[in-house]
Amino acid sequence: QVQLVESGGGLVQPGGSLRLSCLTSGSIASIHVMGWYRAVPGKQRELVAADTNGGDTHYDDSVKDRFFIYRDNAKNTVYLNMTELKPDDTAMYYCNANQIGWGDGYWGRGTQVTVSS
Repeated sequence: QVQLVESGGGLVQPGGSLRLSCLTSGSIASIHVMGWYRAVPGKQRELVAADTNGGDTHYDDSVKDRFFIYRDNAKNTVYLNMTELKPDDTAMYYCNANQIGWGDGYWGRGTQVTVSS
């Protein structure tokens, strides 16, 4: 069982920045994929960014060159650096840990990001 706790969300003006953190209950060095997803009411949860322990990253086209995912294995934490935020980035952001055999993986409870002037 892996427990995930997200933090760092909040209200920010368009063009602003936030850094989300996902603290895990154990070592993340061996977890194959750590990802950030987001969800808005009425829409399916979507993958924003993912990082593998092999060093590969993936970003949704809507956040490329604005968001950056990275993990700090020493702190068992995965971060999502978000810059040039837009109102369309408003959502609940969820952290996910997954690897082969974990099915849907493990999820945190989310942190709300609101981009508004």
